[in-house]
Amino acid sequence: MVANGKSITRTYIGTESREVCELPNLIGVQLESYERFLQLETIRKGLEPDPDLGLENVFRSTFPIDSPNGEMRLTYRGYTIDYDNVKFTETECKKKGRSYSVPIKVTISLEFFATGEMREKEIFFGDIPLMTDRGTFIINGAERVVVSQIHRSPGVIFSHDKDVYSSRIIPYRGSWLEFEIDEKKSLIYAKIDRKKKILGTLLLRAIGYDSREKIIDAFYKSVDVELIDDPEMRTTLENRYLAKDVYAMINGEERKVLRAGDLLHAHEIDELFKLGVNLIQLIDLKGEGSLHSEIILNCFEIEDAKYTREGFDEPTKEDVLTPIFSVLMPGEMIAIERAEKDLPDMFFSPRKYDLGSVGRYKFNKKFGEELEDNDAVADESTVLTPEDITNTMGYLIKVFIHEANVDDIDHLGNRRVRSVGELLQNALRGAFARMERIAKERMNLETGSVKPQDLISIKPIVAAIKEFFGSSQLSQFMDQVNPLAELTHKRRLNALGPGGLSRDRAGFEVRDVHYTHYGRICPIETPEGPNIGLIVSLANYTRINRHGFLETPYRRVVDGKVTDQYRFLDANDEEKYYIAQASAAFDEDGQFLDKEVPVRHSGDYSTRAPEEIRYMDISPKQVISVAASLIPFLEHDDANRALMGSNMQRQAVPLVFPETPRVGTGMEGKTAYDSGVLVKAHRSGVVSYVSSDKIIVIPTSSEIEGEMDVYEVQKYERTNQDTCFNQKPIVEVGQRVEVDQVLADGPATQHGELALGRNILVGFVPWHGYNYEDAVLISERVVKDDIFTSVHIKEFTTDIRETKLGPEKLTRDIPNTSEKMLEQLDADGIVRIGATVRPGSILVGKVTPKSESDTTPEFKLLNSIFGEKAKEVRDTSLKVPHGTEGTIIDIQRLKRSNNDELPPGVEETVKVLIATKRKLRQGDKMAGRHGNKGVVSKILPEEDMPFMEDGTPLDVCLNPLGVPSRMNIGQLMETQLGWAAVALDEWYSTPVFQSASMEQLEEKMREAGLPEDSKAILYDGQTGVPFVNPVFCGYIYYLKLHHLVDDKMHARSTGPYSLVTQQPLGGKAQFGGQRLGEMEVWALEAYGAANTLQELLTIKSDDMNGRVKIYESIVKGEPATTAGMPEAFNVLVQEIRGLALDMSVYDADGNLVPLTERDEELLAKQGSAN
Repeated sequence: MVANGKSITRTYIGTESREVCELPNLIGVQLESYERFLQLETIRKGLEPDPDLGLENVFRSTFPIDSPNGEMRLTYRGYTIDYDNVKFTETECKKKGRSYSVPIKVTISLEFFATGEMREKEIFFGDIPLMTDRGTFIINGAERVVVSQIHRSPGVIFSHDKDVYSSRIIPYRGSWLEFEIDEKKSLIYAKIDRKKKILGTLLLRAIGYDSREKIIDAFYKSVDVELIDDPEMRTTLENRYLAKDVYAMINGEERKVLRAGDLLHAHEIDELFKLGVNLIQLIDLKGEGSLHSEIILNCFEIEDAKYTREGFDEPTKEDVLTPIFSVLMPGEMIAIERAEKDLPDMFFSPRKYDLGSVGRYKFNKKFGEELEDNDAVADESTVLTPEDITNTMGYLIKVFIHEANVDDIDHLGNRRVRSVGELLQNALRGAFARMERIAKERMNLETGSVKPQDLISIKPIVAAIKEFFGSSQLSQFMDQVNPLAELTHKRRLNALGPGGLSRDRAGFEVRDVHYTHYGRICPIETPEGPNIGLIVSLANYTRINRHGFLETPYRRVVDGKVTDQYRFLDANDEEKYYIAQASAAFDEDGQFLDKEVPVRHSGDYSTRAPEEIRYMDISPKQVISVAASLIPFLEHDDANRALMGSNMQRQAVPLVFPETPRVGTGMEGKTAYDSGVLVKAHRSGVVSYVSSDKIIVIPTSSEIEGEMDVYEVQKYERTNQDTCFNQKPIVEVGQRVEVDQVLADGPATQHGELALGRNILVGFVPWHGYNYEDAVLISERVVKDDIFTSVHIKEFTTDIRETKLGPEKLTRDIPNTSEKMLEQLDADGIVRIGATVRPGSILVGKVTPKSESDTTPEFKLLNSIFGEKAKEVRDTSLKVPHGTEGTIIDIQRLKRSNNDELPPGVEETVKVLIATKRKLRQGDKMAGRHGNKGVVSKILPEEDMPFMEDGTPLDVCLNPLGVPSRMNIGQLMETQLGWAAVALDEWYSTPVFQSASMEQLEEKMREAGLPEDSKAILYDGQTGVPFVNPVFCGYIYYLKLHHLVDDKMHARSTGPYSLVTQQPLGGKAQFGGQRLGEMEVWALEAYGAANTLQELLTIKSDDMNGRVKIYESIVKGEPATTAGMPEAFNVLVQEIRGLALDMSVYDADGNLVPLTERDEELLAKQGSAN
C-alpha cells in the first residue's frame, strides 16, 4: 500500500492469534444463491443443470403438462441463456433507465398421443435480470438488492403454551397439520389449516389406519400372554389393554368377543376363561420402544361415544370422513368417494404438498434417522408419509409425559434463510402454475394444427419477474451511501416480508439474541427502531448451506490437540460438542496450556479437560458482522453504543479527500475489496496507460500479440443516495500488477482500503458551552482545508410529451422570462455543462401548448388575425428546486427518434445532473466509530481553538461528559493509539477482541515521546492562559454522516396549497409550511392571543380572499384588512350539505353569509325580488 508517496504497511498490535480460515467472499451469499438459481456456469460448460435447483427445478416440477382430454402432452427439454443478446451493458442500463437482463429460451416439445407426432420449438420465455458481479440487479436504471429472508424452517416443531402441548408440521408448500394435547382431557386432537379440532384417531383412520389394531400397532409394542386360570394371572391381567381383537368359538361359530384397545376388568377376564381362550395379545405400556401413555386408547372411548353407529364395532369410512370434511368445508355436501381421495391428496400428493428437502431433512433428524453428513438428504419423497404423522403424534405424547423436550422456535436449527435465488424461485412457482392452467385451457380448444408456442403464455412469468424485482418487500433500492453500506445491505437478513413476521406481532423472543447466533448472526448490528432484532446481519465467516441453515467454521481438536483443519457446523450439529474459544492458549504443537479450558456447550459455559473438546472457534471476530469488526477496541464499548457505531459507519458520506484510519482492525482492505467499488486487475501484466477515466494493462500471459486489458474508471457518477461515485487510478505507467491487484480506488477508499472519514486531532474539553449535549466544536481549518468536504450529485428529469393540443417543445424562447435567466441555455433551451445554477435557475426550457379555454379574448382576436404564430404557450420549464445549487456536470438526452425506449406519449427525456460541493457546516451530524455522535455547534477560527504546548491547535473539541455514562471507552483508547500512530507515522491494525492492551498503548506513547496517559496541557486560544487540568488529547477517526443540514433546512414563502382545504401543504419536498395543530391552538388560547390566533387560522392559512387582500395591502403599504371565512369552514358546511342537511350561515344582523356561488345567486335573487 502507498500513502502520501510512502510505502506503508499496517503494524499488528494486540494479542497473538493465527487464523487458519480465510474470510469468505463477503458478497458470496448473493452470488452463490443466484448461481444456484440460474446455473449459468453449469450451462456454460455444457453440463446438465441440477434438476433439484432453481429455475430447472421450477420447469421440471411444472412439466410435463397433459391435456385434460388426454390427447397431447407438453414436455420440457431444457433452457438456454442467450448471452449474445444482452441488450445493454450495466452502464447503458443506468443511463437509459433500462433493466440489465438476458433473454431466456426454452425448448418445449408437443406430443400427440393419437399419431405419435412430436413438434419441438424453442420458445422465448421473457427476460430474466442478471446479477452484476457486485451482487446487485439493475432494474429500470436503479441498482437494487434482494435481501435474504430468515424464516421458520419447514419440518416439525413441538411447543408448550399454558395447558396445551402442540406439534406443528410446517410444509414448504401445502396445508399445515397440527396436533395438540390438552392436559385436562388427556386426548390428542388434530387441526388442518388452523381450522376446528378433529379427534386424532379419526385422522389416522382417514389416512389408512382403519382399525384399532392398526392404530395400536403404530404406537405400542405388544406381548403374547398364555391364559392360565390362577389368581396371580387374573391379577396380572386386570387393568391391562388388549392389543388385538379376541375371537372365540360360540355355538360352532367364531365370533369377536373383545376388541383391541378394550380394558380388561374382572368380568372380561372371567368371560375369557369361560370361553376357553388360550392366547391373547396385550399392550406393553412400560416396554422399550412402546408409547408409555394411554392417550391413544382414551381416544377410542370418544370414538365409541361420538362416532360409532349402533351395531358397528368401529367407525365406518363415512363416520370418519363426515366430521373431518364438515370442519374443512363447512356447509358443503360431502361426497364420500371424493372425500376419500381428497384427504390423502392434501398431504401425500407432490402436486399439493411439498415438505422440501429441508422439511424431509428436519423430519429425519428429529425422528432418529441419523445422517452421516449434514448436507446429505435421505433419498425419500418430500411429501408426508403416514409414518411421519404417527411419529409426530407419538413424539408429542412423549413430550406430554416429559419423556422428550419441546423445541425452541428461535433456535437457528429451526430457522433458515431464503436467499435471492430461492425467493425468485418461489415467486415463479405461482406464475408457472398460472401458465400451466392457461396451457390446459388452450389444449382443450386447439385442433391438430397447434404448435407448442400457441399453448404457452409467458405473460404470467414476465409479470411475476417484474413484480418480484420491482415491488417485492425484499427487493430493495440499494443503500449506496458508501461501500460499507452496499456490502452490509447485501449481507442483511430480514425476518419481515412475504411469508415472514410482521413488526407489530413480533414479540421480544424472536428479536432477542439467541445462543445459536454465535458465529452466525451478529449480536450487535441491528436497527434501533421498530425493526430491532428483525433485521440482522450475517457474521463474518457465516455461510448458508444447501438447506438454508447458517453454518460457521470451527477448528478441529483431535485428542486434545488443535489442528489446522476446520469444519462448518450448523446450529443443530454444534449442540453435540464442547467448543473452546479462539483465545484459548495452546503451544506450537497445538496442546492446550491449561488443564481446564473454558468451553461452550449448547448455550452453557463451563470448563472441560482438553480431551473432551472437539472443536475450537476459528477467530475472535467470527461472532460479529463486517461493520462491527471495523470498530477498534470494540470490546471496551457498551453494546448499545457499538450498535450505533456499526450503523453510523454505513451513513458516512464519501469525502473528496478520504483517509484510511490510523487505528484500524485489519478488516478495511477486505471490506473495500469485496464491496465491488474498486477496479481490480483480471490478469497480471504491466500498466501501459493511465488517465483519469481509463487504465490499460498489457497482460504478460497473453497469447495474442497486441492484446490489451482496458479498465474503465468511473468518474462522478451519481449513487442511489445522491452521493458521488468517483474512482481514481492508484497505479503508474510501467508498474507491474498482479491478478486481483487494486488498480483504482473507489468512493470512500484510499489505497485499496476503506476510508470513511479522516483522522483528526481532538481534545476532550468543554468550550464555553458549545459542546453541551454532545455538540461538536470544530476548527475553521477543517473547513478551509476541505477535510470534511463532500460532493453530492442530484438528478433532475423532464419529459417532452405529445399532448392533445400538440407537442411540447424544447426552446430558449420562454414567455415572460428575462434574458439573464436564459443566458446559460443553449439553442435547444438546455443548460450548458459547467454552468453554475441556483434555486429557480432554468435547467431545461420547455413550453406546452395552452388550451383555448386558457386564452383571453384578446389572444383569441390575435389568433384570428395572425393565425398560428400568436398561439399562446405555457412555461413548463424544468427549474432548480429550493435548497439546491451547484454545477452542471452532465446532460443526458433520450429520444424516440434515436430508438431509445420511452414510455408511451413521451418523445424525449432530458436528465440534468447537478454536483454540489458541501463543506462542513453548523448543523451537520458527525460521529466516531463508537456511537459517539454529535452535531456541529460552532466553527471557530483556528486562532481561538485551544492549542498544545507546541502551538498545534485542536481540530475538534468533544465533551468529556459524553464518555462515562455512554460507557464507550474504546474511543479513548483509539484516540490515544491514534496520537502515537501520527507521531510515529505508522498505521496500526488492532483486531476486535484481540485489541492492544493498556500496557501496549503506553509503550507506544513512550516510543513516540508522548505522555503515557495521553493528557496534555492545553492553552485557551482566546487568552493564551493554560487550562487548569491536563486534557485528554489524540487523533480519532471521525466521520461526516449523511444527515446534512443543507438537506434539512427549510423555509416556506408563498407555496402550494391543498386543493380541498386550501391550507398550505406540509413537508420540505412539497415546499410546505409548519402545521399549527390542535395543541398549538390551545397554547395560544391559554395566552389569550386572539388576534394572533385569528391571523394564523385565516389569512396565514386557508382564507382564500383574505390572504390575497393582505398580500396586496402589504405590497401597497396600506392598513391590513380584516380576516374572512376560512376554507375549512366551507368544507365542513359542504360535507354537512352532502348529508342532505341544508346548513346556512347568518351574520349578527341576521343576513345570509354567502359561502358558495350558489349562496351568492340566492342572495342576488332575493335582492332583485326586494
